[in-house]
Amino acid sequence: MAVESSRQLVIVFTGDVTGTETVNAANNANSAGVIEVKTLALGPNTITVPTSGTVPTAVTMIPPVGNVNVITLKGVAGDTGIALHLTDPTTISIPSTLVSFVLNAAATVTGIRLIWS
Repeated sequence: MAVESSRQLVIVFTGDVTGTETVNAANNANSAGVIEVKTLALGPNTITVPTSGTVPTAVTMIPPVGNVNVITLKGVAGDTGIALHLTDPTTISIPSTLVSFVLNAAATVTGIRLIWS
Protein backbone atom coordinates (compact mmCIF):
# COMPACT_ATOMS: atom_id res chain seq x y z
CA MET A 1 0.00 0.00 0.00
CA ALA A 2 1.30 3.46 -0.89
CA VAL A 3 2.14 6.06 1.73
CA GLU A 4 1.01 9.65 1.21
CA SER A 5 2.45 12.49 3.26
CA SER A 6 1.57 16.12 3.72
CA ARG A 7 3.65 18.80 5.41
CA GLN A 8 2.56 22.07 6.95
CA LEU A 9 4.51 24.85 8.62
CA VAL A 10 2.58 26.98 11.11
CA ILE A 11 4.15 30.11 12.60
CA VAL A 12 2.21 31.87 15.36
CA PHE A 13 3.24 35.37 16.45
CA THR A 14 2.17 36.86 19.81
CA GLY A 15 3.14 40.05 21.61
CA ASP A 16 3.91 43.21 19.60
CA VAL A 17 3.07 41.31 16.41
CA THR A 18 0.17 38.91 16.34
CA GLY A 19 -0.87 36.57 13.59
CA THR A 20 -0.59 33.12 12.14
CA GLU A 21 1.18 32.14 8.94
CA THR A 22 0.42 28.69 7.53
CA VAL A 23 2.44 27.32 4.62
CA ASN A 24 1.50 24.03 2.97
CA ALA A 25 3.89 21.89 0.95
CA ALA A 26 2.57 19.78 -1.89
CA ASN A 27 1.33 16.34 -0.85
CA ASN A 28 3.61 13.45 -1.70
CA ALA A 29 1.62 10.44 -2.91
CA ASN A 30 4.82 8.36 -3.09
CA SER A 31 6.29 9.14 0.33
CA ALA A 32 8.82 6.89 2.02
CA GLY A 33 6.96 7.17 5.34
CA VAL A 34 10.18 6.20 7.11
CA ILE A 35 11.48 7.28 10.51
CA GLU A 36 15.12 6.47 11.24
CA VAL A 37 16.99 6.93 14.51
CA LYS A 38 20.71 7.30 13.92
CA THR A 39 23.92 7.87 15.80
CA LEU A 40 26.22 10.40 14.16
CA ALA A 41 29.93 9.76 14.61
CA LEU A 42 32.43 12.58 15.00
CA GLY A 43 32.98 14.16 11.58
CA PRO A 44 31.13 13.64 8.30
CA ASN A 45 28.23 11.14 8.22
CA THR A 46 26.73 10.32 4.82
CA ILE A 47 22.93 10.05 5.01
CA THR A 48 21.38 8.00 2.22
CA VAL A 49 17.87 8.89 1.04
CA PRO A 50 15.51 5.87 1.35
CA THR A 51 14.33 4.34 -1.91
CA SER A 52 12.49 1.01 -2.32
CA GLY A 53 10.08 2.46 -4.89
CA THR A 54 9.40 5.68 -2.97
CA VAL A 55 10.40 9.27 -3.67
CA PRO A 56 10.80 11.33 -0.48
CA THR A 57 10.33 15.08 -1.01
CA ALA A 58 11.48 16.19 2.45
CA VAL A 59 13.41 15.16 5.52
CA THR A 60 12.86 16.42 9.05
CA MET A 61 15.89 16.12 11.32
CA ILE A 62 15.20 16.12 15.06
CA PRO A 63 18.28 16.23 17.30
CA PRO A 64 18.04 14.47 20.65
CA VAL A 65 16.73 16.42 23.64
CA GLY A 66 19.56 18.27 25.35
CA ASN A 67 21.97 17.90 22.41
CA VAL A 68 25.05 20.14 22.84
CA ASN A 69 27.03 19.04 19.77
CA VAL A 70 27.02 21.10 16.57
CA ILE A 71 25.50 19.32 13.56
CA THR A 72 26.22 20.84 10.15
CA LEU A 73 24.17 20.02 7.06
CA LYS A 74 26.31 19.64 3.92
CA GLY A 75 25.81 18.55 0.33
CA VAL A 76 29.20 16.80 0.41
CA ALA A 77 31.83 16.49 3.14
CA GLY A 78 33.96 19.39 1.79
CA ASP A 79 31.15 21.98 1.84
CA THR A 80 31.07 24.74 4.46
CA GLY A 81 27.47 23.76 5.18
CA ILE A 82 24.84 25.21 7.48
CA ALA A 83 24.88 24.63 11.23
CA LEU A 84 21.54 23.29 12.46
CA HIS A 85 19.89 24.32 15.72
CA LEU A 86 21.19 22.15 18.54
CA THR A 87 17.76 20.90 19.63
CA ASP A 88 15.02 22.31 17.37
CA PRO A 89 13.82 20.26 14.38
CA THR A 90 14.85 21.22 10.84
CA THR A 91 12.80 20.32 7.77
CA ILE A 92 14.19 20.64 4.27
CA SER A 93 12.55 19.92 0.94
CA ILE A 94 14.67 17.69 -1.26
CA PRO A 95 14.62 17.02 -4.99
CA SER A 96 13.61 13.58 -6.28
CA THR A 97 17.16 13.14 -7.64
CA LEU A 98 18.92 13.52 -4.26
CA VAL A 99 20.79 10.35 -3.33
CA SER A 100 22.57 11.47 -0.16
CA PHE A 101 23.76 14.39 1.94
CA VAL A 102 26.16 14.79 4.85
CA LEU A 103 25.56 15.60 8.50
CA ASN A 104 28.85 16.62 10.09
CA ALA A 105 28.92 16.17 13.87
CA ALA A 106 31.31 18.01 16.20
CA ALA A 107 31.12 14.97 18.51
CA THR A 108 29.04 11.79 18.69
CA VAL A 109 25.29 12.52 18.54
CA THR A 110 23.16 9.59 19.68
CA GLY A 111 19.48 9.48 18.71
CA ILE A 112 18.96 12.00 15.91
CA ARG A 113 15.63 11.21 14.22
CA LEU A 114 15.19 11.51 10.47
CA ILE A 115 11.61 11.58 9.22
CA TRP A 116 11.35 11.04 5.46
CA SER A 117 8.15 12.33 3.87
